[in-house]
Amino acid sequence: MFALLRNNIPRQLSRAYSTAPAGGKSGSGILWASLATGAVLAGGYYYTRSKDSQGAAPTASNDPVTAALDPKKFIGFKLKEATPINHDTDHYRFELGPNQVLGMDITSCIVVKAKIGSDEKPTIRPYTPVSPQDARGYFDLVVKRYPEGKMSSHIHSLKPGDELEIKGPIPKYPYKVGALKEVGMIAGGSGITPMLQLIQHVLEDPTDNTKLTLVFANKSEEDIVLRSTLDGYAKKYPEQFKVHYVIDKALDGWKGEVGYITKEVVQKYLPSADRSDVLVSVCGPPPMMKAISGPKAPDFTQGEVSGIFKELGFTSQQVFKF
Repeated sequence: MFALLRNNIPRQLSRAYSTAPAGGKSGSGILWASLATGAVLAGGYYYTRSKDSQGAAPTASNDPVTAALDPKKFIGFKLKEATPINHDTDHYRFELGPNQVLGMDITSCIVVKAKIGSDEKPTIRPYTPVSPQDARGYFDLVVKRYPEGKMSSHIHSLKPGDELEIKGPIPKYPYKVGALKEVGMIAGGSGITPMLQLIQHVLEDPTDNTKLTLVFANKSEEDIVLRSTLDGYAKKYPEQFKVHYVIDKALDGWKGEVGYITKEVVQKYLPSADRSDVLVSVCGPPPMMKAISGPKAPDFTQGEVSGIFKELGFTSQQVFKF
């Protein structure tokens, strides 16, 4: 199990750092440093594995690196470790072979399947791993448990050694380096994971100068998962990545936005619709999606743009719903 340590660094402000010098691009990013080494930075806490619990590092061999996923069939993956992040969100590490990567694309997700309780049909839900694309020997999920969520409750019930059936990757937005000048992102709760996948990919690519802005909405400050990872990226790449937090209710000392994501919040932080080289994306609970972008179509295609994005003039070519 991960050893849980309180972060001794003072609580970080909700705004992106502006005093740090602009960091150069490199292949060793914050998320890689925190997750690939067996650590997770989240919500003001630092989670790491002891040396004994990590076991021997995968040994390089002449065998080719293979992708573990199969887009045509479900495969069982064994859970290695489960670690609480906050009151309703856990970090899960699943095992791969020593010369295996999961096999994810940017941007893409996986789907998980489980026969739950007395249900006749299995439950199937999409999730986005938070581990780097080239992580070898493991992959990580961060899962928020919802009171009525069958799959999230099932995953939270798993113990080390249990298996979870997974298929993928399932392609999402066809991101290409240089196609966009700026991407604005709105995430709510567990909707942060596909945004984090894109953030990590862009910031760790030395050839990609796309600017990124994230507005991340949660019920309270304690509900902000992966906050230290996001703030770390904002500190390392202050000219390329900005993050702004919105919470429903705030205690004294909160410096970010309070309430719901409104038209004014979107106008304040995200790129405007009068540019053809921008994209705005959203991922979160259905009520938030409806208010900001409109829901997906019944067949899970993108559907029409409505809500705040439509009011601000964004077209279907400028909007992507994860």
